[in-house]
Amino acid sequence: MNLRNVAIIAHVDHGKTTLVDQLFRQSGTFRDNQRVEERAMDSNDLEKERGITILAKCTSVEWQGTRINIVDTPGHADFGAEVERILSMVDGVILLVDAAEGPMPQTKFVTGKALSLGLRPIVVVNKIDRPDARPAEVLDEVFELFLNLEANDEQLDFPVLYASGRAGYAGTEDTVREGDLTPLFEKIVSHVPAPGLDPDAEFKMLATLLDRDPFLGRILTGRIESGRLNVNMPIKALDVDGKPVEEGRATKVFAFRGLERVPVEQAEAGEIVAIAGLIKATVSNTFAEPGVTEPIKARPIDPPTLAMSFAVNDSPYAGRDGDKVQSRVIRERLEREAETNVAIRVSVAHDNDSFEVAGRGELQLGVLIETLRREGFELSISRPRVLFRDGADSSSGGREEPYETVVVDVDDEFSGTVVEKMAMRKAEMTDMRPSGGGKTRLTFSAPSRGLIGYHGEFLSDTRGTGIMNRLFERYGPYKGPITGRQNGVLISMEKGKAVAYALNALEERGVLFISPGDDLYEGMVIGENAKPQDLEVNPLKSKQLTNFRASGKDEGIRLTPPRRMSLEQAIAYIQDDELVEVTPKVVRLRKRFLDPHERKRQSRKAEAA
Repeated sequence: MNLRNVAIIAHVDHGKTTLVDQLFRQSGTFRDNQRVEERAMDSNDLEKERGITILAKCTSVEWQGTRINIVDTPGHADFGAEVERILSMVDGVILLVDAAEGPMPQTKFVTGKALSLGLRPIVVVNKIDRPDARPAEVLDEVFELFLNLEANDEQLDFPVLYASGRAGYAGTEDTVREGDLTPLFEKIVSHVPAPGLDPDAEFKMLATLLDRDPFLGRILTGRIESGRLNVNMPIKALDVDGKPVEEGRATKVFAFRGLERVPVEQAEAGEIVAIAGLIKATVSNTFAEPGVTEPIKARPIDPPTLAMSFAVNDSPYAGRDGDKVQSRVIRERLEREAETNVAIRVSVAHDNDSFEVAGRGELQLGVLIETLRREGFELSISRPRVLFRDGADSSSGGREEPYETVVVDVDDEFSGTVVEKMAMRKAEMTDMRPSGGGKTRLTFSAPSRGLIGYHGEFLSDTRGTGIMNRLFERYGPYKGPITGRQNGVLISMEKGKAVAYALNALEERGVLFISPGDDLYEGMVIGENAKPQDLEVNPLKSKQLTNFRASGKDEGIRLTPPRRMSLEQAIAYIQDDELVEVTPKVVRLRKRFLDPHERKRQSRKAEAA
């Protein structure tokens, strides 16, 4: 059968997953009367809520006798480890670009990886029906992007289609407003080469995705690079250096048909398949016949740049909401996560009750914590910290830290504020240009350390209209101290339920994070102090009752609505001496040491050190 392997790459929210839905519908993968959820490829709950793709997924459609394997890739840099490996499975890419926003940093990241592998993209300008679409300028920007990424002449001669993924049509002119996706199907078949691999050579395959199944154990997905694979055939796994990892049998072989994984008896070179039967093999390993000694060259996985500690919840309310609170259970779950998610590294901290989890960014770790709390875990999470490394030039102190490229789109009136705030965080501006419609695009090179916790402040500064995109750039020289949070916090000195009368009196001290009736405990952070130092307060104090009636002036206490923080905002807000308590029902901020005397002792120790 004719075969084409293609990946769809795009920036977050440029319509990639919606377009795949339409390809399913128009190729007849779904019956006309079949009820299918929107964005069928985003199957995980968090993906649906956030509207982003977190896990790469394989699928396939059949069009006029050609099977097209489509891989939907994550568009966010924190999941970049997935993208690099996926591109090694395909022979072509569809680059999807929003007709109004144009190429964004994420597009640059994934496209750069695709061009370096020699893939020839098909450019699809999507959302052509947007009222603010500017297809001609966007096409120029794509061409400029390819030049900057050092594309070769073949890659620069890319075919262009204009489409609306939601409405389900595509065409070669930017005036197209009706029809179907036939031009896209035709372009994939004519422009993307068939795999052209040798089915008669010895069997070899590179594992690029790892999944777990409760019945089958580890399932590894990849493309067969040569030879044939039969069910129950003896195979072995080799690591990147060619050392044997394990030997076993391919107990099950699956191919992708639509959204389903379907068991098959045999698969041959060029096909994307999933294999069950091995228990140690992981991503970047080569599967091969027992006689093979040479592994397929695999891309190394980018190093983690950020770490947090995940500890047992030891607050007075521990165990109320969740049923998974022991360190042993947390450890097993994190180790299982590190098995399937190769961008995450887990190590046990020195006190044995907490675990150091390192990843690619705040979003990736935030998604992991959110997943755990939904599974019934209770955790204490520390402030994220960047991972330094020893530089090549050790004579100058030698410490290097991760830098990110930050691209910001803001209304012109807010650009001054953003530049000022970024400068405070040791960022250097590398580019500033008008992006049309009264907006400015600013590009910075900034140490990751300075960006922790900035996103919420950025949204406040730009009245929610700014768009910020970040991308790992390089390791560079240490930039020196960066000022953190300017304000202290209000700390509860009692345990019990918050009282409206007490909160009314505390409002003048700063901004509250709690409402009357909330459960509090000693050492819990209940608000932000208006001054730089921390302040211990009593939010449980009730009104003294007397025999005399007051003149009724305080019967209706009106409180300002509290500032409620999302999980990511809470993690970004805390300082090094604070933790976020995460349970299935609540997110609380607290001091690391709940007892005030212990806090004083520890701060004296820190000052002495």
